[in-house]
Amino acid sequence: MARKSNVIVGLDLGTTKTCVIVGEITPQGIDVIGIGSHPSEGLRKGVVVNIDSTVEAIKHAVEEAEHMSGCQISSVYAGIAGGHIKGQNSLGIVAVKGREVDEEDVQRAVAAAKAIAIPSDREILHTLPQNFIVDDQDGIRDPVGMSGVRLEAKVHVVTGAATSIQNIVRSVNRAGLEINEIVLEQIASSEAVLSNDEKDLGVALIDIGGGTTDIAVFTEGSIKHTAVLPVGGNYLTSDIATGLRTPLMEAEKIKIRYGCAFGALIPKDETIEVPSVGGREPREVSRQILGRIVEPRMEEILTMAYKEIVKSGYEDILAAGIVLTGGAALLEGITELAEQIFNMPVRRGRPVGFGGLTDVVNSPMYSTGVGLIFHASRRLSRETPIKGGGLFGDVLKKIKKWFLEFF
Repeated sequence: MARKSNVIVGLDLGTTKTCVIVGEITPQGIDVIGIGSHPSEGLRKGVVVNIDSTVEAIKHAVEEAEHMSGCQISSVYAGIAGGHIKGQNSLGIVAVKGREVDEEDVQRAVAAAKAIAIPSDREILHTLPQNFIVDDQDGIRDPVGMSGVRLEAKVHVVTGAATSIQNIVRSVNRAGLEINEIVLEQIASSEAVLSNDEKDLGVALIDIGGGTTDIAVFTEGSIKHTAVLPVGGNYLTSDIATGLRTPLMEAEKIKIRYGCAFGALIPKDETIEVPSVGGREPREVSRQILGRIVEPRMEEILTMAYKEIVKSGYEDILAAGIVLTGGAALLEGITELAEQIFNMPVRRGRPVGFGGLTDVVNSPMYSTGVGLIFHASRRLSRETPIKGGGLFGDVLKKIKKWFLEFF
């Protein structure tokens, strides 16, 4: 298989499934050319609890993606989630050197905002600029070239437990891959499902996965709040298995095929066949009973998300409403239930803005994987050729240094 330089790979390490998405950068944008997926057994609530099982899931997903894309995968952009993730806003202040803000001033201001006190067992994952203040002028997105004597940078800092981050790195490395970057999953998902207009107006992204529910709040074009709740779609599966007395695997199938989060949408006379345990005969059960199991649990998850958004203080400025994504967002009736809870517009978010295998990955369950590719593409487009390194870049750096020393 060929090793292509214009290929980006996203690795979504989910609680339910491990997913690999292969994207190719073209003059028209990004084409998805391969996908691999394998059930996850080594993660709980987004955190690696069994490295061997996680490595096997990564290997199977990568192998499937390589066969489909015809590419050899050597490095990935990996997603991270889990209850250990914390986000906080910070402010950095520096004096402008030449009375005109340049790129170095911006970097110094962001670095000053990043210098926050965090415990030794935590690491910074992201430092995300929100906006800048030049003297007393607020709300500036790009201050380069402006005149002033004082520059302030407002940033959102995301941290995670060092051990959880290291376990992800170790798992990926043991699968024979390198990690280019670890990306918070809701930040990745937002790249694939949110529009710039929504981010400007104010929107909350709620990514409901198998083990976690990831939240990201945007307004004025930048991220303002992030949170991870340790609940997800697996709780629905467990409730269905217990309530209908059926194996977990069958409960998952029932949830996907017949689950409904809004009981008013279920016909009263509809029945479903429920497999029994211990070799007993399957039973006919009213779908209304299934609805009475699913709706309260999903209402609980969405209410927890609502309380988190209220706690952030941004609930009154979400003009674009709520966007639901992740595997659980496929549940019938979830948007109707969410509109009742949040009392604002709700839509189901799917990955958009890419070519290739659009019919395969056009689903909320692939939002993080596709988003990782978008995130990587935008990061690479911002890098200069010198920053990319290599022999030519090293030569240019030496010439530049020589000129600075002698001229």
